[in-house]
Amino acid sequence: MNCIVCVKPVPDPRFWNQLVLEPKTKTLRREGIPSVLNPLDRHALEEALQIKERTGGRVTVLSMAPLSAVNSLREAISMGADDAVLLSDKSFAGADTLATSYVLAKAIKKLGSFDIIFCGNESLDGGTGQVGPETAEFLGIPHVTFVRKVTIPDNGVIRAERWMENASMTVEVKLPALLSVLQGINIPRHVSLARISVAMQTEITVWRLSDLDVDPTKIGLAGSPTQVAELFMPETKRRGEMISGDPETASNVLVRRLREIGLSQFRSG
Repeated sequence: MNCIVCVKPVPDPRFWNQLVLEPKTKTLRREGIPSVLNPLDRHALEEALQIKERTGGRVTVLSMAPLSAVNSLREAISMGADDAVLLSDKSFAGADTLATSYVLAKAIKKLGSFDIIFCGNESLDGGTGQVGPETAEFLGIPHVTFVRKVTIPDNGVIRAERWMENASMTVEVKLPALLSVLQGINIPRHVSLARISVAMQTEITVWRLSDLDVDPTKIGLAGSPTQVAELFMPETKRRGEMISGDPETASNVLVRRLREIGLSQFRSG
């Protein structure tokens, strides 16, 4: 069974205090900030690897990111992926979820036959949960989100258990399909030194704009319908005040202060 895993390098959370927004494009400026593999994408990759171990086949990792993301893809290779493709071109920069999904879908079509596409349910830096479903829509295949368990029956369909707020839902979909997974689906494996050595010697395929059959008007910042209209820092008006003393004295002071700021419904008792 052949699986494709869409992964996203995200800014290392240890350096988020250094992130700034481009004033013109209103997008994150990522230059100089180390990146790591999106945490939920590691679970997506682990699920694909487990399926490969049970059924055979290949696992291909796919990402749209700057060239600096090569190290993140090597991490995916070190976990056990067979190969990786990086979609990297300046014209892809600034893409919203729709433009990103469009390019990913075009690359998946170029990769050829597949059975399952795995994604993390959302990314650490965006959190929209939109790229997986939108990619599936561009490909015309079914998709399931919030997946926390996957079973492959013998009748050629895949069974997925979805998390819901106070319940769960089990659905069956025909392959090929796309699944967006949650953290609880598995525990990503540790990486061995031998696999790291393999990853360092594995060539990462890089596809540019010219390698894909895409409409230039549907990619990058210009092809993104999502636009940030304004950026501002909210004004903080709250302040703290410490009240000391024994319980009776403190409660009387508290009631008096609440009345002073306009909460007249409070009465001392």
